[in-house]
Amino acid sequence: MNLYEQMGGRVTFENLVSHFYALVATDPVLRPMYPDDDLKVAAGRLLMFLEQYWGGPDTYSQLRGDPRLRMRHAQFRIGKRERDAWLSHMKSAVDSLGMSDELREQLWGYLVMAANSMVNQERDL
Repeated sequence: MNLYEQMGGRVTFENLVSHFYALVATDPVLRPMYPDDDLKVAAGRLLMFLEQYWGGPDTYSQLRGDPRLRMRHAQFRIGKRERDAWLSHMKSAVDSLGMSDELREQLWGYLVMAANSMVNQERDL
């Protein structure tokens, strides 16, 4: 059984993404980064990406190619403020899953690393 399956498969990642984007929808820092009609599209991309990363279906690569996360996010101004808002909502989502401590720590560790790698502004404006 791979990590994707150990974590609960698609249902777990759907719950994670749904919880996360429900918080993003009302966040004054993050919400302006998304066009009005793009939250569902963005949620779908995040779901596909996370599923693939953790050993699930490779739909993300089939539809979008190599993830190239930093390049795909380069158009957005991401400083500490944006990173911290993202992590705060993602932490709430991860904690809502009821995963074992070991799996939650693996998932959380990856998400922190990914969020830190997206920062492209040294100082907040």
